[in-house]
Amino acid sequence: MEGQGKIGGLILMALALVIFVVAGLFLASGLAEGRLRASGFLLGLALVLILTLPLLSGGMLVLARSRSEAQQFAKAAQAKKILNIVRTKGQVNIPELAVEMNLTRDQIKEHIYDLVGKGLFTGYINWNEGVLYAREAAEMRTTKCPNCGGIREVVGKGIVKCPYCGSELFL
Repeated sequence: MEGQGKIGGLILMALALVIFVVAGLFLASGLAEGRLRASGFLLGLALVLILTLPLLSGGMLVLARSRSEAQQFAKAAQAKKILNIVRTKGQVNIPELAVEMNLTRDQIKEHIYDLVGKGLFTGYINWNEGVLYAREAAEMRTTKCPNCGGIREVVGKGIVKCPYCGSELFL
């Protein structure tokens, strides 16, 4: 599925180029042999452009969309990898995760918040220590911080923060 848009876009652009070149050569040969006047040549060239420009622009649009989709697939794959690593290990050091995935800490944070927003991840993160924990949602139904035992506070939709140790819990 991935890459079909790119191929489709390239095919449309190549088709537009082939039609333009063949029609242009045909019109030029008619002009050179005297079968066609300059006004006919220009009219034919305009008609060829009217035919090929939509194909060319459509191909460029399809190609641009396929690149955007490829970037979205890559971003989703990174988020899925983070989720799998955290679920598998249960506890992940964020700097090590950033090095392993060749991402910045902010990109990791963005992926985590995205996963929380989609309801795919529950757990907590201690930004001070740089550790991400996967926890069962049932374990976080208490008001105590699983990291330090302090009383947690709701700071956003699905996010609870411990004011004592700075851990953020995602519900």
